[in-house]
Amino acid sequence: MKKIDLKQDLKHLYAPSAKQIEIVVVPEFQFAMIDGQIEPGLEPNTSPSFQQAIEAIYGIAYTLKFMSKQREQDPIDYTVMALEGLWDVEEGEFDINRKDNWLWTLMIMQPKHIDEDMFAQARQHLQKKKDNPAIEKLRLERFHEGLSIQTMHIGPYSEEPATVVRMESYARENGYIMRGCHHEIYLGDPRRAQPEKLKTILRHPVNEAS
Repeated sequence: MKKIDLKQDLKHLYAPSAKQIEIVVVPEFQFAMIDGQIEPGLEPNTSPSFQQAIEAIYGIAYTLKFMSKQREQDPIDYTVMALEGLWDVEEGEFDINRKDNWLWTLMIMQPKHIDEDMFAQARQHLQKKKDNPAIEKLRLERFHEGLSIQTMHIGPYSEEPATVVRMESYARENGYIMRGCHHEIYLGDPRRAQPEKLKTILRHPVNEAS
């Protein structure tokens, strides 16, 4: 059986140093995705729709992995990639300290051989097993971030603003302007890890300053 390890193949994008900030070029990849919005007065860890979305996207990711391994022709085993989140707001500037107006897209990268037919079958299979309204909202979509700035943030999510300030300073000093959504890639599990040991890749697309 063929095996794919995207974590190893894409180590330069998914294992950055916490000691430095770097400019990278992120190619186009395909992802399982789901969109939503944090309900007023809530935050990600108290939002019912956000928790349903996490369950749904992990469910589709592992269902696809199982289907890929079990198919009769060209079975492929692969490592399930990390959960990622794109964060934005409908109006105004994104404020990482205010959480009840956030728009989010959760996503998990999928190997190239996962196609629309496999995805539809996996979603249908998942719907039969789980009573979760978020499953219907799952989609397979390509996403191209391109020229970006990134670093590893180690510590609680509440301390991310200081890391983002460092990224903004680095971008400005090196002739770049940060743009687009606040992008987080979750390498740690907040349910199990100590807050000070959580690892989260922070990434932003950038443009060269004119």
